[in-house]
Amino acid sequence: MSISASDPVGATLHAALDGLAYRQRVAADDIANVDTPNYTGHRVEFEDSLRSAVVNGTVGEGVTPQLLDDERQAGANGNNVDLASETMTAMQATFSYQLLSRAVGDRYGLITTAIGGM
Repeated sequence: MSISASDPVGATLHAALDGLAYRQRVAADDIANVDTPNYTGHRVEFEDSLRSAVVNGTVGEGVTPQLLDDERQAGANGNNVDLASETMTAMQATFSYQLLSRAVGDRYGLITTAIGGM
């Protein structure tokens, strides 16, 4: 589905969904590597970039999530992934994604109703 720059609400929802999906994938990768020696966990940040794009009116031009190394202290095997924290991150991303998906569906339902569709 293509979101037009002339639809800033749709573009904002789309960018937020992309950022949350990326965060979920990164958390899943970190969880899969919880026992990998010398593995460094990661985190995804996109909210500040999205907020700036909304304020500047540039959401339709794209919001790029940032992949950052997690700065937690590594354990004895050199791995810094905290399973409880990563699980919570994955759950929060999933619930947020579900909420925004519902908002997208509701929004398009209203648009369909407004133009006389069923």
